[in-house]
Amino acid sequence: MDDLWTPAADSSLRDELFGFTTYTLALLFAIIIGILIVRLLTMRFAPTVLRTIIRSEAIKGKTVQDSDKALGTAVGVGLAMVAINLMIEDMERTGSPILMPSIAVSFLPGILQFIVAIALVVWAFRLVNIVQDVVALFDNDDVLDGTEKTLISAVQSTLRFVIIFVGAVFVADSMGFDLTSLIAGLGISGLALALAAKDSISNFFGAITVLLDRPFKVGDWIVVGTAEGEVIEINLRTTLIRTSADTIITMPNANLVNTPVENWGKRRWRRWQTKFHLDINADGDAVASFCERVMDDIKENPKTLKEDSSFCQVSMISATSLDVDLNLYWDVSGGVEERQERAKFIIRLKNIAEDLGIEFYDGRVRQQR
Repeated sequence: MDDLWTPAADSSLRDELFGFTTYTLALLFAIIIGILIVRLLTMRFAPTVLRTIIRSEAIKGKTVQDSDKALGTAVGVGLAMVAINLMIEDMERTGSPILMPSIAVSFLPGILQFIVAIALVVWAFRLVNIVQDVVALFDNDDVLDGTEKTLISAVQSTLRFVIIFVGAVFVADSMGFDLTSLIAGLGISGLALALAAKDSISNFFGAITVLLDRPFKVGDWIVVGTAEGEVIEINLRTTLIRTSADTIITMPNANLVNTPVENWGKRRWRRWQTKFHLDINADGDAVASFCERVMDDIKENPKTLKEDSSFCQVSMISATSLDVDLNLYWDVSGGVEERQERAKFIIRLKNIAEDLGIEFYDGRVRQQR
């Protein structure tokens, strides 16, 4: 600070008041005014800059919402901390007009660093909320399912923990704690805690793995070892699976990482194979027409695919019936839609048979005759 204006030795600016020179008090007052001005400018222009950089309207809202005050405080007090440190350094210069009591020299930089750390933690905490909007930005259906909500919760919790940890380190440093001893103590305590809660930690990282790799999502039908059912909820520690018997299996997430998972919900199509028994007295040409019309229905159906691999043809003849094998592939989103499309298809198939005068074989009716 050699370039600062230095008052004369007999100037009233060198008069002392409570251990400060008048010159020092004037600088401190100017710094306070500077903090307010910088804070106001940051609150005014930071949201504008962020809105220019960020294109998503949803993210803009969460990013700048109520975060301008904390950011303005951090920037203003941060610059003040730099100025105070320069003033303290200048006190060592011979003839320096700056004078502060030792208590101010000892505590003032730490207090400012404490305020900066708290302001940054508050600002970062408010920014954590944009995680949901970032996930929604890449979501194709604009609806957050259970898996995505769990991912958001896990990421937000992790970020908050990191923010608190880093903020605590800066706060401890501002209060004069020995960070080397503190970090060493935290390392020992963390090791003991990790050993005591290793299962919970394994489940937590298992949840992170499931949420990032996404081997399944809420609503998928999966098989894990001897457990089979529909995934109804993915939590940070466990995944809930509803079985076909309507019971709930609570599966630790660590097991999902170490055990092969068969996901029926990842199927690109749903194959349906069945057999129809036609009356042995049915006309052969009518049966051939029946198979052709069924295939035409399959090819024209928007809910089927792999027409080249689909078939409807006579496979067996017996003394009482003609057996027709049917193979097709549904292009549906789930079991409910598959059952609905199958019901419609069976009704159309029955109408085709009636139109051609074909009856289905019923062993019970034959026995009564």
